Amino acid sequence: MTQNLEIPRLRPETRDTPEMPSACQARGCGGAAPSAPAPPTFSDVSVNGVEIPPEAIAQEIQHHPASSPEAAWTEAARALAVRELLLQEARRQNIEAACEPDEAGRVETDTDATIAALLDIALDPGEPGEDECRRYYEARRERFRTADLFEVSHILIEPEGGGEDAWRNAGLQARALIKEVGEDPAAFAAAARELSGCPSAAQDGSLGQIRRGELVREVWEAVERLEPGTTHRNPVRSEHGWHVLRLHRRIEGEILPFEVVQAKIAEMLAARGWTVAAMRYVADLAKDAQIEGIVVEPAPDAAAL
Repeated sequence: MTQNLEIPRLRPETRDTPEMPSACQARGCGGAAPSAPAPPTFSDVSVNGVEIPPEAIAQEIQHHPASSPEAAWTEAARALAVRELLLQEARRQNIEAACEPDEAGRVETDTDATIAALLDIALDPGEPGEDECRRYYEARRERFRTADLFEVSHILIEPEGGGEDAWRNAGLQARALIKEVGEDPAAFAAAARELSGCPSAAQDGSLGQIRRGELVREVWEAVERLEPGTTHRNPVRSEHGWHVLRLHRRIEGEILPFEVVQAKIAEMLAARGWTVAAMRYVADLAKDAQIEGIVVEPAPDAAAL
C-alpha cells in the first residue's frame, strides 16, 4: 500500500534481507538505472510561513521513485513538509539532540537527531504481547513456511558458435547424452565432469539445493516438472546453451513453529506500531499548522499497513 504520510529517517532499524545463494553464478544457471527526469515545477510549498525551497524538493526527488515526475515531486515535497513540521515542533519544545553515529558508523545530521529526539519523547506505541504475536501468526501461518528446496544437477552443452547450425548440433549432442546416461546418477556425474561447460562440472554437475527463482526461467520450468530421481527426457535450451537436467531430491518446505518466529513477529509488530503512532502524531500536528502547496493527509488505520 502506498503511504501518503512519510516520516523521514525515523523508522526503527530493519534487518537486511538474507542473501540467497546463486545456483550457478558464472553461467547464469541460476542495467544501468534510468536517468532521473527533469523535476517538475509546481506551486510554492511552505509550513507555517517557512518556505520549502524548490531546490530542496528537486534534490529530495531522488529518494522518491514514482510512476511520474509529478508523483515524485509530490512525495518529495510532502516528505520535506513533514520534516519541517516536526522540526518546528521540536524547536517549540526546546528539544536539542547531539548527533551520534549509527551501527554502520554513519553520523546523522543535527536535524535528524532533533526530530528523532522529539519522536522518542512523543511516541509510546508499546510492545506487542505474546497473544498479539500469536494472533498474527495464526492468521498468516503460510507466511512462515520455509522455501521448497530442489537438489538439481545439470550438464551444459554449449554451441560452438552463434549460428543455428551450431545450436542444432549442440542440441543433438545433448539428446544423445540423455540416452547415454539414462537414469544412472553415476553416469550423469561422469558425463558432467567430462562434458559440461558450466563450472558446476567440478561438482559432478550439482547446483546444490536451490529455491524457486534461482535458475533461468526455461530451466526452472523443466525442473519443476521432474520427478525426484529422474533425468529430463529432453534437453532444455536457454541463452547459455542446452541443459541436460536431473532432479535428485525435492525437500518440501514446512511451517515454522510459533516459538521460532515469535521474536521476528514481535519486532515487525513493534515497528508497525511505531510507524502508525508517528503518522498519527504528524497528522495531529498538521491539523493545527498552516501548510501551503502540499497536502499532509490523515494517517491510515493500523490494520491498513
